[in-house]
Amino acid sequence: MIVTRKPPLRQGEFIAMIAMMFATIAFSIDAMLPALPEIGAALSPTDINRAQLIVTSFVIGMGVGTFFTGPLSDAFGRKPVIYVGAALYCLGALASYFSQSLETILFSRVLMGLGAAAPRVVAIAIVRDLYVGRDMARIMSLAMMIFTLVPAFAPLLGSGIIAISNWRGIFAAFALFSVLTVLWMGIRLEEPLKKSDRRPFRLPHLIAALSEMVRHPTVRLSILAQTFCMTMLFTIIIMIQPVYEVVYDRAESFPVWFMVVALLAGSASFLNASLVGRVGMRRMVTWALGVQIIGSGLMFMLTSVPISDPLVFYIFVAWQTSVFFMVGLTLGNLNAIAMEPMGHIAGMAASVMGAISTVAAALLASPIGLLFDGTIVPMVGGVLCTAILAFVTMIWMARVEETVAPA
Repeated sequence: MIVTRKPPLRQGEFIAMIAMMFATIAFSIDAMLPALPEIGAALSPTDINRAQLIVTSFVIGMGVGTFFTGPLSDAFGRKPVIYVGAALYCLGALASYFSQSLETILFSRVLMGLGAAAPRVVAIAIVRDLYVGRDMARIMSLAMMIFTLVPAFAPLLGSGIIAISNWRGIFAAFALFSVLTVLWMGIRLEEPLKKSDRRPFRLPHLIAALSEMVRHPTVRLSILAQTFCMTMLFTIIIMIQPVYEVVYDRAESFPVWFMVVALLAGSASFLNASLVGRVGMRRMVTWALGVQIIGSGLMFMLTSVPISDPLVFYIFVAWQTSVFFMVGLTLGNLNAIAMEPMGHIAGMAASVMGAISTVAAALLASPIGLLFDGTIVPMVGGVLCTAILAFVTMIWMARVEETVAPA
C-alpha cells in the first residue's frame, strides 16, 4: 500500500507555495513587457528593438538551467538547489537594477534565467516527493490554475511598479519576490527528499538521455514541434508591447488587454482536458495547428487594411488570443507524446526536452522580433511560418509512426 507523505504545513498553504514558485517564470517575463520601451529609450536609443532581447536572454538562461536543476536536486536535495537558484536570480536582478548598458542587462537576465530554472523544475519534483496518484494530480492542477492567473496580471503589476518608481524598480521587485518565496519555503517546508533517496549527479547520464531521445523518431519530432509552438509564443511575447504602442497607439491600455487575452486563452487547458480523451493527443495538436494556419493566413491578408479602422485592432486581439489558445492545446500534448516512450528516464528526459525546446525557440523568435518595423507583418508572418512548420512536423510524425508500427 502506497502512503502519501504529507508536508508539515496545510495543503492550501503548500499549493500556494508551489504556485508562487511556478509564477517566478511568468512574473519575470510578463511584468517586464511594459518596461521595454523605457529601457530601450534609455540604453539603446538608436535601436529600441534591441530591448526585446531582455526577454529572450532570460528564456535562454532558463532553458540552459533546465538541463541541470532536476538532476542536481536529485543529488543534493530540493531546497539547496532552490537556494542556489534564488541567489543567482537575485544577483542577476540586482545587477540589472544597477546596470548602465543594455549588454549588462542582457547578461544579468541570462543569470536570472539560470536561477529561475530551479523553482520551475524543482517545484514539480517537490510535489512528486510529497504526494502520489490522484492527490499529486489534484495538487498540480490547483497550483497550475493559480499560476495561469499570473501572466494575466503581471503586465498590469509591472506598469504599477513603473508608475511609482521607474523601470529599474521592476528588477527590485523581482529580487523581493524571490527572497519572499525562498524565506517562505525555508521556514515552512522541510527538505522533502531524504538523503537515502538521492542519486549522484552524473553528466554521462544526461548525455545518454539526450542521445536516446534524439534517436527516437517520435520524441525527436515532438521536440521539434514543441520548439515551433514555443517560437510562436515567444514571438508574440517579445513583440506584443511595441505592437500595441507603435502600431495601435494603445500603450497605456496594453496591460489590460494582455490580461483579458491571457484570461480567455487560459480556458484552452480545460477544453483540451475535455476533448483529448476522445480525439487523441496527436490529432488534437494537428487540428489546433491547422486552425492556427488558417487564422494566421487570414490575419496576414488583413495586414494590407489601413490600421485606422478600429475593427482591425479588435481582429488583431482575437488573433492574439487564438495564438495563446493554440499554445494551450499543443504544448502539454506534445510533452506527453514525447514522454510516452521515455518512462524509464522520465526525469532526465523532461529536463533535456524542456531545455532543448526552450533554448531553440528563443533563438528562433529573437531574430523575428528584431524585424519589427512599425507594422504587424513580421509578427504575423513569423507565427504563420512556424505554425506551418509545426503542422508539417506533425504530419511527418504520423507517417513515421505508421511506418514503424507493427503489422
